Amino acid sequence: MVALGVHPMGSIGVPELILIFVILLLIFGGKKIPELARGLGAGIRNFRDAMHEGEQGDPKNKDPKGN
Repeated sequence: MVALGVHPMGSIGVPELILIFVILLLIFGGKKIPELARGLGAGIRNFRDAMHEGEQGDPKNKDPKGN
């Protein structure tokens, strides 16, 4: 029987996020984390830009009448 408020697969809450952040801080150090976050953000931005360019240049997405 599952108790109220307890998920069988679990979930990530605030305590778990704090623990993950502390572990990352211990592994990478305080100065390296902002650099990693910037790099991750730039990578995501480049991926989204490439996906957007791919949609615009894809001949399958064009109107069959040529409009």
